[in-house]
Amino acid sequence: MPIEHGKKRRFYTPAELALHNCAEDCWVSINGNVIDLTAFIAKNRGPLAQPLIAVAGEDISHWFDAKTGNVKTHVDPETDLELPFLPFGRFLHVPPPTPVSNWSTNFGTPWWRDPALKIGRLSERTRSVQVVNILTQQETMLLVCSEEALEEIQDRYLEHNAHARSYTWKSLQEGEFVPLDMKLTLTENGVPDESDEFEQLTIDQDYYTPVLHVYFNDDLTVA
Repeated sequence: MPIEHGKKRRFYTPAELALHNCAEDCWVSINGNVIDLTAFIAKNRGPLAQPLIAVAGEDISHWFDAKTGNVKTHVDPETDLELPFLPFGRFLHVPPPTPVSNWSTNFGTPWWRDPALKIGRLSERTRSVQVVNILTQQETMLLVCSEEALEEIQDRYLEHNAHARSYTWKSLQEGEFVPLDMKLTLTENGVPDESDEFEQLTIDQDYYTPVLHVYFNDDLTVA
């Protein structure tokens, strides 16, 4: 299910980034930062917005220098000048290759360095978990970010169960159901990500996807 508009998270999955893939809903990621360009593009529609709209929902880190955070440059073979490297065309806030009278530099911080446009981080690694509601026996598969604490995973589960905060979360460890610390990640809670090892052994995902059990606390005041 797509996340709610306006719903901010610390981390986003690549699949969530990919949902925002048009001019009216435009996200990109650069060097791990997720940037919401929707309002920016709405205010700056025109030819220079088109390269950004074309890559909406994608990671464009390869457009930028990882060390400086600026647009990559190259030496132009005709002028022997160092110019922005723009294989997909010049875009907003990138200066023209030659001086022009209509180029304005009063926009302040270029959009790719503007902290106000950054809404979170792109997860470096996602993982699947299965959540089993012991009360209803409903099983829900979630794709989550490995960097997320359990309370953030719980927040994702709210889309499937509005009373998710009224449940205690546990996992089976060494034959015993252990309550999970909602402030810690899955790995920190003793639920390691073993997907790489099992994939190398060509074992079906169903056999290594961790299962989290949620137990109803008989308290609907938390919803």
